[in-house]
Amino acid sequence: MSTTTADASGAPAPAAPTAFRPPNLALTTIGLALASFMQVLDITIANVSLPTIAGNLGASSNQATWVITSFAVSNAIALPLTGYMTRRFGERKLFIWATFAFVIASLLCGLASSMGFLVAARALQGFVAGPMYPVTQALLISIYPPAKRGQAIALLAMVTVVAPICGPILGGWITDNYSWEWIFFINVPIGIFASVVVANQLRGRPEKLETPKMDYVGLITLIIGVGALQTVLDLGNEEDWFESTKIVWLSIAAVLGLAVFLIWELTEKDPIVNLRLFRHRNFAFGTMAMVLGYSAFFAVGLLVPLWLQRNLGYTPIWAGFATAPIGVLPVLLTPLVGKYATRFDLRILATFAFMVMAFTSFIRSGFNLDVDFQHVAMVQLWQGLGVALFFMPVLTILLSDLEPHEIAAGSGLATFVRTLGGSFAASLTTWAWNQRSTIHHAQLTEHIPAHDPAMQQTVAALGNGDMQRGAMMLNQMISQQATQIGFNEIFHLLGILFLLVIAFVWMARPPFAAKVGGAASGGH
Repeated sequence: MSTTTADASGAPAPAAPTAFRPPNLALTTIGLALASFMQVLDITIANVSLPTIAGNLGASSNQATWVITSFAVSNAIALPLTGYMTRRFGERKLFIWATFAFVIASLLCGLASSMGFLVAARALQGFVAGPMYPVTQALLISIYPPAKRGQAIALLAMVTVVAPICGPILGGWITDNYSWEWIFFINVPIGIFASVVVANQLRGRPEKLETPKMDYVGLITLIIGVGALQTVLDLGNEEDWFESTKIVWLSIAAVLGLAVFLIWELTEKDPIVNLRLFRHRNFAFGTMAMVLGYSAFFAVGLLVPLWLQRNLGYTPIWAGFATAPIGVLPVLLTPLVGKYATRFDLRILATFAFMVMAFTSFIRSGFNLDVDFQHVAMVQLWQGLGVALFFMPVLTILLSDLEPHEIAAGSGLATFVRTLGGSFAASLTTWAWNQRSTIHHAQLTEHIPAHDPAMQQTVAALGNGDMQRGAMMLNQMISQQATQIGFNEIFHLLGILFLLVIAFVWMARPPFAAKVGGAASGGH
């Protein structure tokens, strides 16, 4: 069992005092928010730069995808360790060192001269980024008075939404106007500022520290299970899923690793990941709502830019501009949501949010190849209304019945399963879109009378007399229509999923106010 530093007898130390306030609350908030923005931004900022990075480092496009995968795998492994690390080192110290390590890792990424070095640096960057978001959430809750904690959670919710949207736009602009290295170098001044500010402002903040036993079995099975699962999700489409021996063996490793991990963690007295947090009703159902809602939201954020580029011929930067309006209303409404949301039943706000997101998904299910930029951007704008009312209420609900010392661990665990949900969504929706497109292409082709003189005349006209060219153009048109039908079907299903999430929201029970505290470090 754990022993505390406060009592020689081995009895648990009393809860840390909760009255600590930093000298400058606004400056502390800026420092914490900037660190989280930087970390969440780096999940997507490299996406549009991959072709340039691959070209500069002499790598293939397949090898370049490991710039994304290595970050995601190590980040997913580190997230559940947040509870253990906060108990061992304390939230303030963990935040400072994780942010500073993120700066070093970003510097190494920018200095990389080979793809192997860059992938290793990105893996390090992803690992040290793991605790940053949940620890930031726990610190914000602890330094704000209870009446204003909703505003703190709303601020982080805005970061979660806006940063991934800014990533591709900012990454494309930096790569086009400067060089790809600067998408990593910009983290250096931001990270140093954030770590210095938080270190100074939170000096003297009381924390309960423990010296927990290292759960090596849990750690090893976590690395094997999550690492293999994340790799399967990232490489599944490329490797044709279970037609590939590599995917089959990785899947077996993931299932066995995660099965042993779950059994061990539920029976271990001092687990590295505290799965017993799911005994709390609101945490369990709130996390389910968060995972499913975020997965559907993540799928929207992935599919719309891909569709704009594949079907409508948008450039990456213009696809970014068309999707960016989703961040407008969350930015404008966050202060209001944070201030007034707790006056309402948060389940009603979350229900409205999911209804808006379902409605916009159903609108997209009716899109065609002639839809214009303004219409796409307007639907994105209205979805932002749902996003503005989604994250803060659901985050508040899932944290509401945790004990103060469980908040960091609970936030880390919820962020971990949310991240895995997003990975599942990315792989499953792109796979489903490709599959449905292939099926519809075959169905549409079946209805074309190839030997009909009128059809042959049409094909010849398409190719300006060249039948082969005309057939290629006709096939391209059929492919576009097939992918559009597949896109519409996926969004119809996403709309239904958003509506189903509402059931989990209503399984939670008030009150939803966060418990006083949060200074401790994620015990059992």
